[in-house]
Amino acid sequence: MEINVTLPDGNVKRYSHNIDISAIAESISPSLKKNAVAGKINGKLEDLHYPVAQDSRLEIVLLDSKEGQDIHRHSTAHLMAQAIKRIYGGKNVKLGIGPVIEDGFYYDVDIEQPLSSEDLAAIELEMHRIIHENLPIVRREVRREEAVALFEDLEEPLKLELIRDLPDDAVISIYDQGEFSDLCRGPHLASTGQIKVFKLMSVAGAYWRGDSNNKMLQRIYGVSFLKKAQLEEHLHMLEEAKKRDHRKLGKELELFMFSEESPGMPFYLPKGMIIRTELEDFSRGLQRERAYSEVRTPLMMNNRLWEQSGHYDHYKDDMYFTHVDEAKFALKPMNCPGHMLIFKNSRHSYRELPIRLAEFGQVHRNESSGSLNGMMRVRTFCQDDAHLFVLPEQIEAEIGQVLDLIDHIYNVFGFEYKVELSTRPEDYMGEETLWDQAEAALEMVLQNRGIPYRINPGDGAFYGPKIDFHILDALKRSWQCGTVQLDFQMPEKFDLTYIGEDGQKHRPVVIHRAVYGSIDRFIGILTEHFSGAFPVWLSPVQAKLLPVSGNHADYAFQVKQALASAGIRAEVDDRNEKLGLKIREAQLEKVPYMLVLGENEQKSATVSVRKRASGDAGAMSIEEIVRLISAEIADRS
Repeated sequence: MEINVTLPDGNVKRYSHNIDISAIAESISPSLKKNAVAGKINGKLEDLHYPVAQDSRLEIVLLDSKEGQDIHRHSTAHLMAQAIKRIYGGKNVKLGIGPVIEDGFYYDVDIEQPLSSEDLAAIELEMHRIIHENLPIVRREVRREEAVALFEDLEEPLKLELIRDLPDDAVISIYDQGEFSDLCRGPHLASTGQIKVFKLMSVAGAYWRGDSNNKMLQRIYGVSFLKKAQLEEHLHMLEEAKKRDHRKLGKELELFMFSEESPGMPFYLPKGMIIRTELEDFSRGLQRERAYSEVRTPLMMNNRLWEQSGHYDHYKDDMYFTHVDEAKFALKPMNCPGHMLIFKNSRHSYRELPIRLAEFGQVHRNESSGSLNGMMRVRTFCQDDAHLFVLPEQIEAEIGQVLDLIDHIYNVFGFEYKVELSTRPEDYMGEETLWDQAEAALEMVLQNRGIPYRINPGDGAFYGPKIDFHILDALKRSWQCGTVQLDFQMPEKFDLTYIGEDGQKHRPVVIHRAVYGSIDRFIGILTEHFSGAFPVWLSPVQAKLLPVSGNHADYAFQVKQALASAGIRAEVDDRNEKLGLKIREAQLEKVPYMLVLGENEQKSATVSVRKRASGDAGAMSIEEIVRLISAEIADRS
């Protein structure tokens, strides 16, 4: 019996029944077999030794592909688990799960001994020994009873729990490598000898299955790459990320702080508030040019509003509640319902639309304490929200203008970005036909504007599909910030209407829009992107005046006044310290301009200019330095 195998280029090849993927790869090219690690049969990943039993579409997965590297990392996780069991004794180590994560993997283990960095080095050494043994990694499918018997014998209670939770019709597979067996879906590399470069990074506590009611396990993190140079580049990036950590820089540069009196809620210090105000004013100016109207809605509203909007059903576990006059109220987790009420507050004609309402709105979300991460994950933050109430025929033009606004703002900061179209989630609200209409509208806008994008299935908001913007910072890390969401549901929920040309009531369509997303998080991203050396227009202190001695302090304050009159933020360091120390400290504060003032400068009404990036720039008159700094501020450079 023969079968037909259709390759990605459309070619169809005939093979004998039950030929495995490896043999098919070899029949195409010996080099293809050498670089293959798996195959996709009709879109499903399978091991190289998977037998192809019927007519199928086949794509060979190469080691250096995204899926190939994930397989490599998953196999490295199993390798680590085997090494741990060898060192500490098979039945002294209880295994949890060991998934692939970005650039690496982790494995949750229950082991009595707390693991240290020295222990990680010993585990790495044993991993290299197992690689040298080049053990075959073999998959076998087993009945549920066999799997239970195996892991009972191995005294693996966490694996037994996972087996119990599998659906009745689940295919249960075990992967064996030497004396080590693990419950796993796969696929994996063909042998331990194929594992290339790895490093174990750290150990952290993790509750089993993410539930604080369960036992705390030790989670061992590792990274895994195909080449040593990739590992070295990754480690270098981690070191650079440590230097740029916004929590460290925020403290050193006196931008913001956190307190146990209000966990997960940032306190803005004067210099940090300058940055936040500049960001808001920048966006506010652009919105004014585009006919947005700024509004402000209450921080707390009656819970019936959140039930009406659908937010209560989807966010109640992350909301803060209280009682006012015996009624249940909630701190707002989003600004949307308040804007719906503002629109509904008065009658509207089709001639008024689009109506663009914008708000820098403070929202609250009850994030778990373990997920808090400086400014990147907080419990209260400011969203730069806007809701555009539009006619159906205005959808494409309005979304196009939003895309232009987002592109303009990101370009000012030097951010590259990628775009995703996120579609209907499982817990969506409303009619499927309206969702189809909304998704088609967003896709049409992206296609008509020639914007590259990828589909992110099932990740839309509960009320509508969305276009998400992922910015890339200086270290090429991706951050989801901007979003554009098309919503046919909220107008229904709130019975929003406008009077059409025919004199009848019609529903508007709502476009939800954010550019920064969370201003607080955006400040954290900018701090790391610029490594604290903000562009001149954002810098809390744009010029530091450094008098050589106390005799020149009065002149320094005169220059400061001239700068302040031109709108330039300047400080005078009039301490009785050596000039070299003042310069070094100004450099550590990452001030863009350092202006040295001594006897010669005072006599000639000049300043000696040192730039943060390029050093000594020579003497300039006060008028020249004002023009130079003012021009950079105006250019947002």
